[in-house]
Amino acid sequence: MNFQVNGIFGLIILIADIWAIVNILQSGAATGTKVLWTVIVLLLPVIGLIAWFLFGPKTIR
Repeated sequence: MNFQVNGIFGLIILIADIWAIVNILQSGAATGTKVLWTVIVLLLPVIGLIAWFLFGPKTIR
């Protein structure tokens, strides 16, 4: 049972990170900013996702 819960949580984080990266790349931010946010989200999946959501380039979501 524990494996299933961890697997589902990991899948949700993966989907959320992919969504964040797509939104980062489609934003109107400068290229360097896009690269920086993408690296942060890839290296720190949960913390990077939360940081991007709170402090990242604002677009209509």
